[in-house]
Amino acid sequence: MTIYIALIRGINVGGNNKVPMAELKKAYEAIGLNRVQTYIQSGNVLFESEESANMLRPKLEQAIEETFGINVTVALRSAEQWERIVANCPYGREALLEGASIQVTVLTEPPSPKAIAALEASKDVDEYHIHGLEIYFLFRRSMLDSKLAKSLTKLGNTATSRNMNTMNKLAELAKKM
Repeated sequence: MTIYIALIRGINVGGNNKVPMAELKKAYEAIGLNRVQTYIQSGNVLFESEESANMLRPKLEQAIEETFGINVTVALRSAEQWERIVANCPYGREALLEGASIQVTVLTEPPSPKAIAALEASKDVDEYHIHGLEIYFLFRRSMLDSKLAKSLTKLGNTATSRNMNTMNKLAELAKKM
């Protein structure tokens, strides 16, 4: 069995697309996932399955649509992949000044050249690094004031982001499974 981490894009944000985590857990158990657990309300789910990620992802999205009536994108990685994502972060937390943050965007497909051009054009004091299907962001000030953060919408619905604290916590929870 493989341990997976699923990131659901755009639920429980600003009062929209409300999905109670207890109900989400039940919906995922109903499609045959094992040891399902959620972490905070922003759509982070850990579980175990014998199926491949390619088979699982559409099932996860369909379960949410059928249960909650919302169409979402789910980014899915194995626990092994997750460890590499965390280890590959090019930015060290010890260098963060007050107000700075590290965010990781997990993609379901490679970013388009147009999206990359938008990110590049929005760089100011902030930085980003693309590594496979993940983009690491170093925001040196509040994301609310960042031109680079505003350009994240150019990635479309193929992307969902989490802060490095959440990324590390999900890695820790996966190890405990």
